[in-house]
Amino acid sequence: MGHKISLLYTWFVRTLLILLPDHPVVMRFRGLLYGFCMPRCGVDFQVSASAILRNLENIHVGQNVYIAPNVVINAITSITLEDEVMIGFNSVLVSGNHTLVDGSYRYGKSKVKQIIIGKGSWIAANCTVIAGTKLAEGSLLAANSSISGEFVDTGIYGGVPARKIK
Repeated sequence: MGHKISLLYTWFVRTLLILLPDHPVVMRFRGLLYGFCMPRCGVDFQVSASAILRNLENIHVGQNVYIAPNVVINAITSITLEDEVMIGFNSVLVSGNHTLVDGSYRYGKSKVKQIIIGKGSWIAANCTVIAGTKLAEGSLLAANSSISGEFVDTGIYGGVPARKIK
């Protein structure tokens, strides 16, 4: 599906269902509708009414994935949420980053890198996941953290920038 049609479809789904409560049945229905534009979307994909998903054609979702209220996912390039991933309130996942040109970030070319969140991982509330992040299976990103880079060991990560805590 074309990029502009995908954006329009995302807006349509969000607008149509925003007044319905965040009940698991309704959230699964939202996930099902969003899944039609995704290259891969597993069963039991739950999306909150206030979540914003951009560029569905670049989002790959496994089974039993949960997206909490006010999450923003901007998939400029591939973002993969493997099975049983949870994304907490107010978190942001962006697979692109600005570059500095002539003292300004406004017109710099975007650097795009994929994001992969491993199976069973939890991104807690108010986190930022930056382009190029790979989080190991079964890991936790603590609340209010910002993560960038590859973290191959299962563990608890936190801070700004995130580092392994445990």
